[in-house]
Amino acid sequence: MIYILAVIIVVGCVIFFHELGHFTFAKLTGMRVETFSLGFPPRLVGKKIGDTDYCLSAIPLGGYVKVSGVIDESMDTKSIKGEPWEFQSKNTKQKLLFITGGVLFNLILAVIIFSTLTASIGIYEASSEAIVDSVIANMPAESAGIQSGDRIIAINRKTISKWEEMTELIHAHPNDSILVKWERDGVEYEKGMKTVANKVLKGSKIVDIGMIGISPILTHRSAGFFESIHSGLSNTWYWLRITVVSLKMLITGEESIRNLGGPILIAQLAGQSAKSGIGNLFGFIAIISVNIALLNILPIPALDGGHFVVIIIEAIIRKPLSIKAKMRIQQVGLAIILTLTILVFYNDIMRLFK
Repeated sequence: MIYILAVIIVVGCVIFFHELGHFTFAKLTGMRVETFSLGFPPRLVGKKIGDTDYCLSAIPLGGYVKVSGVIDESMDTKSIKGEPWEFQSKNTKQKLLFITGGVLFNLILAVIIFSTLTASIGIYEASSEAIVDSVIANMPAESAGIQSGDRIIAINRKTISKWEEMTELIHAHPNDSILVKWERDGVEYEKGMKTVANKVLKGSKIVDIGMIGISPILTHRSAGFFESIHSGLSNTWYWLRITVVSLKMLITGEESIRNLGGPILIAQLAGQSAKSGIGNLFGFIAIISVNIALLNILPIPALDGGHFVVIIIEAIIRKPLSIKAKMRIQQVGLAIILTLTILVFYNDIMRLFK
């Protein structure tokens, strides 16, 4: 039950903010919004207020804002009549604001969540001393006998005094054997252990680093308003970079396409985050929101990025593409999205049987 509830919260928040972005800029630029839907048709329930049908639809894999004059996933061309409130009647700047509104609001959502988490939880800073505060279960350090309060004094017989020195040496040996020396109550111990590899972002690459499962002594302090905002922006930028690098690795073949995940994987991760606490659940929402923002701005037909490219092309050639051309572009985009959807569902199902 918690998995179902968690995925509804995660997907609902991310989709709602994305569509709210499109809706907001449609209204600001004088476009008529025909439908604001969470989920894809068929329509389940809703209420029409003014020109807009606000509704909840049956397929919970997305959502959409239907604006008069837009050739989108619905393939509806009957509403294009050249009225001033239609999408096609607006200038390039207004069109781009509407198209990018969803992406912008997803990023804003991530910044708000990360900033709020920092403000409510505060900031934890690691001590510079190489003293172990806690040992993670079932990791190499625990197996070797390292305990809370132990001081690490050497890695591979290289003397260290700072936590940063120690982590630098351990990180340099992913999935590799290292020799760790530590001190407890004046008695020194030394033991070899094999590190566990963990992926992290370094510069513009995701790389493996070695870990043995120990954490430093942390000091806690409250975060001020501007510090919280800065943290929100930094975390959003970090996860945006992670998403870009991961996408690049998929395109270049450095990462297998089999690692792509879909709704089932999101449900599993959302459930795990919810079990870990409300803070972790909202952190997961922020990460998914950043992912959705980037994926939507990719220049794939039927996605926001595809519409963005079409608008730029029309601005360059100074005339709109034909309705037939736009229909073909949408069909290609839908075929790509359908293929990717089938792939991620297949990957998700295969994970369940591993």
